[in-house]
Amino acid sequence: MTGTDPSGRELPVVAEADGGCRLSVRLTPKAARSRIESIEADADGQPWLRATVTAVPENGKANTALIALLAKAWRLPKGAFTVTSGATARRKTLRIDGGAATVEEVAAHLSDLPRR
Repeated sequence: MTGTDPSGRELPVVAEADGGCRLSVRLTPKAARSRIESIEADADGQPWLRATVTAVPENGKANTALIALLAKAWRLPKGAFTVTSGATARRKTLRIDGGAATVEEVAAHLSDLPRR
């Protein structure tokens, strides 16, 4: 669940943050179907969870659909997720409440995803 930056420093997809977890996501709205696809790294080596949703990127609909997708797949309450940055961008950072899931639990959900 990590990548490396050009200097060789590890960059995680999920990390501890403020009594919970921070999750890096690259979201594609208006897709044919909603799904959690893979772990991908950008040109700088920054890893992201790649996800797609059928919702349009208007008035937070795509963000709401992303939260619903992750909550259902990982059996967590929707209220445990908060978009902390990138609300209007494809790349987002989500916070997952520590009472709902630990970094290890989220990492376990990510472990079976393909790497690209």
